Amino acid sequence: MTSAAAEGAAARTAPPSSPSPRKSVTGTRRTVAVLFLLPALVLLGALVVYPIGYSLVRSFYDSSGHGFTGFDNYKALFTDDGIRTALKNNVIWVVVAPAVATALGLIFAVLTERVRWGTAFKLVVFMPMAISMLAAGIIFRLVYDQDPDKGVANAVWVGVHDTFAQSSAFPKAHPGRNSPLKPDHGGFLTTSPVHTGQSVALPLVGVAPDRMPDGAKKAAPAPAEPGKVTGTTWQDFTRGKGVGRLGAVDPSEQGYAGMRIEAVKDGKVVAGTKAASDGTFTLPASADGALLRLPASNFKEPYNGVDWLGPSLVTPAVIGAYVWMWAGFAMVLIAAGLAGVPRELLEAARVDGASEWQVFRRITVPLLAPVLAVVAVTLMINVLKIFDLVFIIAPGSSQDDANVLALELYRKGFSEGRPGVASAISVFLLLLVIPVMVFNMRRLRREVRR
Repeated sequence: MTSAAAEGAAARTAPPSSPSPRKSVTGTRRTVAVLFLLPALVLLGALVVYPIGYSLVRSFYDSSGHGFTGFDNYKALFTDDGIRTALKNNVIWVVVAPAVATALGLIFAVLTERVRWGTAFKLVVFMPMAISMLAAGIIFRLVYDQDPDKGVANAVWVGVHDTFAQSSAFPKAHPGRNSPLKPDHGGFLTTSPVHTGQSVALPLVGVAPDRMPDGAKKAAPAPAEPGKVTGTTWQDFTRGKGVGRLGAVDPSEQGYAGMRIEAVKDGKVVAGTKAASDGTFTLPASADGALLRLPASNFKEPYNGVDWLGPSLVTPAVIGAYVWMWAGFAMVLIAAGLAGVPRELLEAARVDGASEWQVFRRITVPLLAPVLAVVAVTLMINVLKIFDLVFIIAPGSSQDDANVLALELYRKGFSEGRPGVASAISVFLLLLVIPVMVFNMRRLRREVRR
């Protein structure tokens, strides 16, 4: 009995037997993870790490790649005129393009929230995102064409301008041989004074038949009238060799309808009139002894619009094309953020008497601040490397004025054969992008913690 009790006590005090050892799977999991990550790591190294490292090393060598130049290629970033222009334009891009695109996206997202056709409008605004930069560049190269018959921008601009200031129909008109007119400050003046009871002939040439005013009729000699000065101004040209009489009105010739005629004495205009549809005109007795003048306003060149792709406007024009493409992107992201804004806050503000502008400025915009920051930062990174639009839209004559860093990188590396400087520009671009990316990552981490 004593031995049985001892055995029981020993059994109770003995440590429990350990289970049979099992094989750990930690090593296996690490191996599987490495195998799955290996293709991605290889691609990352080949497409990102190696190019960055090679560009960094190459930026310290000359064009041949054999001579070490130190920081000479980096000095060129601040001494080369083309690179300095590109850097200045990049600053304009970073400041203007993201701000305008984000502001338009915010306006579109807020204004279309309450309308029934808001979805259709958003679809139309977002549609340019489906177009490549190449195609958009070609489209806007045509939009900004100087010729109003081709370029939409100038067609609209010229139409508005001509509504308030109609251009002349006789920009190429000028006196022919043995003409009684002589040049005078852009217009033409008779060589001798005129008198009442006299019919004056003012022939001109140089206007193409298809450019004659719509209301022009066949020219007619003006009969002399007592106490008045009469005359005719017309296109003194008849088709066909040896046809027509010079200085005389022929049956097939047309009058200069609407031509302005002034009577000038001692440098002052004493009378004025406009020619009728057949080119005839009549001046009162005050024109007696005056010289007749066809003022320069008759011959001014037609307004040809704005030189959108000229040196002074090419950068804003290209930025306009970029905003056209990316405003839809900003609108979609901001609309998604707007859908998550608590409606009770907006309704409470309206109940408290806040106007729509106050609700927008003090509630909607602050609540959308994180989304606006994402859009702005994304667009800033995007414009730092803008290349396609500038390369395609800007013509060769003004491409230097529209130059940006990415385009200058291409030109230095391929057109000018200076890969060392091109590599330095690429490293400089990377350094410009890194702070923006770091800021964006930190902001995202703060959002996750909340």
